[in-house]
Amino acid sequence: MERDDAELIAAIRKGDTASFEPLVRKYQPRVFATARRYARRESEVEDIVQEVFLKAFQKLDSYRSEAPFEHWLMRLAVRTCYDFLRAHQRNRETAFTELAQPEQDWLDRFVADPDDATENAAAARALVQRLLSQLSPPARLVITLLEIEERSVKEIAALTGWSVPLVKVRAFRARAEMRKCLEKLAREKYL
Repeated sequence: MERDDAELIAAIRKGDTASFEPLVRKYQPRVFATARRYARRESEVEDIVQEVFLKAFQKLDSYRSEAPFEHWLMRLAVRTCYDFLRAHQRNRETAFTELAQPEQDWLDRFVADPDDATENAAAARALVQRLLSQLSPPARLVITLLEIEERSVKEIAALTGWSVPLVKVRAFRARAEMRKCLEKLAREKYL
């Protein structure tokens, strides 16, 4: 018989550490999916997931059961991903010459006619991923949550611990930062 989250958490708090394994199995796919949005290499994704579950185990006493365990865990996952972005922030500028041919073709079509550049979605996604990698950690986090995961401003505030006005400001700045990166790529190609 499968035990629910509350029973497993109660058992863990009483010292039955083996009860944590079913929680890991249950939520691991969701945590992996979240981590993949913030890290490129699979080894980095695995490190993030491991860190999330390690923190969850260590901080389980701080879980107050006011919301579902999954919400608490996903909030921890998003914050861990944000910490990863901040810790691994490098000057990730990419020269236009480093773009793959489909990305270059898509950018050419976009510059020529922005309304008609919807054909090659895979190249567009690759270009967006490349642009995201150049953003600051707060900008990348807010763009990913707002535009890619399509979360509401209130949800982002709850996940990150930021206020609603701060989320709105960071979203505005992130879009401007992304636009600047795209313009820089276009200038490198056409000037």
